[in-house]
Amino acid sequence: MKRFFGLLLCFLLTPCIVEARSALEEQKIQYLIDSLADLKGATFVRNGSEYDAKQAADHVRMKLRNAGSHVVTAEDFITLCATGSSASGQPYKIRFADGHEVPSATFLRERLVQFRPPTQ
Repeated sequence: MKRFFGLLLCFLLTPCIVEARSALEEQKIQYLIDSLADLKGATFVRNGSEYDAKQAADHVRMKLRNAGSHVVTAEDFITLCATGSSASGQPYKIRFADGHEVPSATFLRERLVQFRPPTQ
């Protein structure tokens, strides 16, 4: 009986195996980051400060690295890395060249719908 409870305790204390990102999800995430980086004339607004497209892409890449195994899908990436500041809680925004702004999450979800995997 002690052995049973010992094994049960080991099982409960062992972290669950984390699902790794599939190649397709990696492609989607890279597509979303590239979509940010390629915005011409747009400004990324984070915590009241403005950044260019390259800085925005670099920032979400850094957040992706920090999120590690918590990001399994492209939707996880949007939610955990590209929606808003984990420090202030303020949403990230994209201000386009024509002056209109959208939340970055809205932009990225629209781009995700447009994603087409490369043909093999």
